[in-house]
Amino acid sequence: MPTAKVTSKGQITIPVEVRKALKLKPGARIDFFQNNDGEFVLFPKTGSIRDLKGCVPKLDHIVSIEEMNEGVAAAAAESYLRSVEGQTGKPTHAKDDEAA
Repeated sequence: MPTAKVTSKGQITIPVEVRKALKLKPGARIDFFQNNDGEFVLFPKTGSIRDLKGCVPKLDHIVSIEEMNEGVAAAAAESYLRSVEGQTGKPTHAKDDEAA
């Protein structure tokens, strides 16, 4: 298992086999995250925004503003209903409230 020594300035040299495996180049940035067990995990920030090209499929038509608004409204309503169901165990609807 590769190891590294921390200098008095808090710096380390990443072993060559780790740099190769993570495809790290000089000047690369690394993010550190603490997991639920309290351990730290590192992730290299080696990608580019351009690497994301093609990850979202193209639609067969151009979406109108109205279609976008309908989609947002439907998602907001669904999210609201889920939050209400989580609080009471069952959904409440305005029609039920009006009848009472």
